[in-house]
Order: sequence, then structure tokens, then C-alpha cells
Amino acid sequence: MTASGSTLIQRRPSFRARLLKFLAIMGPGIITANVDNDAGGLATYSHAGAAFGLKYLWVLLPVGVALIMVQEMVNRMGIVTGEGLSSLIRERFGARITFYLMVVLFLTNFGNVMAEFAGIASAGALFGVPAWISVPVCAFLVWGLVLKYNYKSIEKIFLISCIFYVAYLVTAFLVKPDWAEVGRALVTPTLETSRADLMLILGLIGTTIAPWMQFYQQAAVVEKNVGIENLGYSKADTIVGGLAVNVVAAAIIVVCGLTLFKAGIPADTAAEAAGALQPLAGPWAGHLFAFGLWNASMFAASILPLSTSYTVCEALGFERGVDHPYHAAPQFYILYTAAIVLGAGIVLLPGVDLMAIMIGSQVINGLLLPVILVFMLFLVNDRELMGEYANGAWYNVVCWAMVAAVSGLSLVYVGTLF
Repeated sequence: MTASGSTLIQRRPSFRARLLKFLAIMGPGIITANVDNDAGGLATYSHAGAAFGLKYLWVLLPVGVALIMVQEMVNRMGIVTGEGLSSLIRERFGARITFYLMVVLFLTNFGNVMAEFAGIASAGALFGVPAWISVPVCAFLVWGLVLKYNYKSIEKIFLISCIFYVAYLVTAFLVKPDWAEVGRALVTPTLETSRADLMLILGLIGTTIAPWMQFYQQAAVVEKNVGIENLGYSKADTIVGGLAVNVVAAAIIVVCGLTLFKAGIPADTAAEAAGALQPLAGPWAGHLFAFGLWNASMFAASILPLSTSYTVCEALGFERGVDHPYHAAPQFYILYTAAIVLGAGIVLLPGVDLMAIMIGSQVINGLLLPVILVFMLFLVNDRELMGEYANGAWYNVVCWAMVAAVSGLSLVYVGTLF
């Protein structure tokens, strides 16, 4: 009450104040989602468009909703508990289960790291730069980034990298699509159960909701010290990231589906798509596509080793984080360095099938995803852990249905292998 007895009215913050607050909080959600469009992801989307046209464009809608829900859960867990996902799994399910899970996750992530350097090699070749130059130089730049800067500086660099994904949106407009045709494909589900179709759908799921993403985003909000009072802004960060990643994915499928598929030109990688686009849609379209591949590969080659180091060190109880000096977190930096050196080195070996690495890593992501989601759902529904921020009933219905759907699809796909 004021001296005159009138009640003070607390004004809602202005739009400008809320925008500035969002800009201060944003980062973990947008960065995590955009890294999802990495070399393996671009290869999967390019292959989807070139081999199937717009047939599976509709998959991006349910998968996009699932992505936002999954990442919102880990984002919420990180803010409420102040702990990363691997730490919570160890505390709730024991060291033995956590160890085996970390082994599988490390191998999966390492396949993804190799896919990023394969993307760098492919993008470099399109600009006339041989792999023996592009891969070591980019690996050194990625490695030096973490050693030189703290978390806040690195986050700003990563956010700038997100802007360059607009190259794919520009490319989509350059090919002059029939937007009515695109709209129909987006809302008209079609499904066949051949091995190729199932592998593609599983790859689309695995590249859009990759297991490493849950660990990285939760670790990122903890590292950034996002408070519970900013949960709404952090949720908005996650939603914006989820929408952006699916718009880019749709643009890639549209570009390849309306050019390469209709021309009968196969393209199993983003690099092949970029090369094939030049005579069909002009050199600018091909160059933009190639630049997008290089940017995405560099971006993800920085994040994925970082995510792996965070996750494994947290699970094993070691110090971690780029704000720690080397002597305080040697295991973190050794693991980060090893992932980059080995990932880049294997890609440079003669006879390595880069396509198999890029597509295979996404399929493995899809197979591992249901396992991670089960752990997540048990944790986020633990009232002792989450209190009033535990999942609601409808949220659980959708999430468990998603686990069942992805698990069923994985089992059917494995069955087709035999």
C-alpha cells in the first residue's frame, strides 16, 4: 500500500525489456537445434529429396513437434535441478547402467564427429580445396576455439554460425518451387514399408532428434546458470530453435525434391546435391548449398566433441566445462582433443566410405533415441526431483506414444535387415 492507501500496480515489462531478456537467455536451445542440421543431417535431407521427392516432407511436422517437446523437457530438468542429464542418470539408475550407456553414446557421437569432418572434406572439394588441407585446418580451428575462449564468447560465435543457415532458405527460393505442391506434401502423409523407406524415416528421426542433443542442451543451461525465474524465456529459446531447424530441413528437401528428383539425378550427400544443382538451378544455388554444408559441418564439429566431453566427464564425476583451465579439467580437454584428432584422422584415410559414415550415424541415432527417452521420462516425472515442474498427464501421453512409435519403427527396420 502507498501512503495514500492506493494499491501499487506492478506493470508488465515492456516488449523491449522482454526482448532484451530473451536475447540474454537465448543460446542453448537455438544452438542445440541448429547443430542438428549437421553434415549427416544435410546428407539425410538431401537424399530424402533426391531419392523420394517430397514424399516424406510430412515427417518433419510430427518430428518437429516431438523435437520441441523432448528438448523442452531436458531444458526444464537442467534449470530445475542444476544438474546435467548424465549426472541425473547416474544418481537415479546407478554407475553400471550409466557406464554402458556412455560407451554406446560415445561410439554414436564419434560416428557423428567423423560425419562432420566428412562434410568438411566434401564441402572443401566443391571449392577446389583438397581434403588433406581442409580437414586438418578446420580441425585445428575447431580445437583452438575451445582452448582460447570462455563459454560466453563461444556461445556468441555459435549463435553467429546459426545465421548462415539462411543459405538454404535462399536456395529454396532460387529454385522457384510450386508452393501449393509443397503445401500438399507437407500435410499429406504417405508411407511404404520397404527397407529404403524405413531407413530414410528412421534417419530423419535420428538426425532431427539426435541423442547427443538432450545431453548437450541440459548441460548448456546448467553451464549458463539459467535461473528458474527465466524458465519461460528459456522455453521460448527451445521453441525458436526447434522451428528454425525444421524450416531449414524442409528447404533442403524441397530444393532436392523439385530439382534432382524430377531430373532423375541421384544425390546421396549434400555435396553431390550441391554439385548437381549448378546446371539445374544455376551456380549461385550450388555455391550456397555448398557453403551451407561447410558452415554446418564446422559448427557441428565444434559442438559434438564438446557435447561428448561434457556428457562423459559428467557421468564419471570429472570436472568439465570450457570455463575451467586445463589443469582443473584435464579429462575434459583430453577427450575433446581425442574426438577431434581421431575423427579428422579417420576421414583422411584412403578408401573410407564418407556416405556410409554420414547416413549410418543418423540411423544409429534413431535406434539409440528410444533408450535415452525412457531414462528422460522417468527422471522428468520424478516428483521428488522435479516437484511442481514434473510432466503433466497429456505431455506424458504424447511422449510415451513417441517412444513407442520410434521403438516400433526401429524394430521393423532391424527386422528388414534379416
